[in-house]
Amino acid sequence: MATFATSDQLLVIIDPGARQTDGESVRIAKDVLSAGAAAKVCLPEGPEEFARALGRRGSRRPVVVGDDAALMRAVTLLHRERELAGCALSMVPVGEALTLAESLGVPTGAVAAARAVLDGEERRLDLLADDSDGLVLGELAIPPAPVRAPAPAPMAAAARPWYRSLVRTLSPRPARLSAIPAPGPTRLRVEVDGDTLVDLDQPVESLSLAPATGGLAELTVHPLSVGAEATPLRASGRTVTVTGPDFHYRADTKVTGPVRRRTWRVAEGAWALVLPAHD
Repeated sequence: MATFATSDQLLVIIDPGARQTDGESVRIAKDVLSAGAAAKVCLPEGPEEFARALGRRGSRRPVVVGDDAALMRAVTLLHRERELAGCALSMVPVGEALTLAESLGVPTGAVAAARAVLDGEERRLDLLADDSDGLVLGELAIPPAPVRAPAPAPMAAAARPWYRSLVRTLSPRPARLSAIPAPGPTRLRVEVDGDTLVDLDQPVESLSLAPATGGLAELTVHPLSVGAEATPLRASGRTVTVTGPDFHYRADTKVTGPVRRRTWRVAEGAWALVLPAHD
């Protein structure tokens, strides 16, 4: 478990969503980081610039200022470049979706999170990698709950109120929910390390999967209950395969599907996150 000195050089990548959502927290984080270390600040305008900044980090420690999606973007980029194992990430959570960051132990306040970047410890964490090169850092769920799909604001609207009003008048109303089937009973075959836990003849209401400790994943399956609530089925293993009719799943911030088969394998200690030091 590595600790860091404030003399380290930082690459602070401020996600555009963070700047739009909470500029004050971004300013506070930037001030704390710049006062405590040699920090190069990057303000990417989109995913391509975000990827370019991260790829050009050199010896600087990357710090993501943004929400859960920004953290997932950084982890996924490093994974695809096969650089995830050797790069310790830091995060200052800013935005509306921070459930993943909080579950991983990242402080949600801008000052506390920035201090953890400067004075924290590198901790190796497990993740789940699937057979399509997707990743799960926190939790996977089948079926995913419907999610709201907010309409993106026009870039010029912030500067011209009359333009924003006109766009609202002329634009069609966005759908309140994404086009994902509502959760409901489904039939799945669930295998853990090659052993069948649930087969297609047993409808299930939901399934959750998450990396645990010691190179294992924890799986919980809720069978369909008729009358009295059915007892959840729980198992741990290194490999989980789900097969069945077309199904969607949520892996952290991303909904994927429909698919008919997917396998997740635990990658032990595959990535590092800087978290507050233990007392």
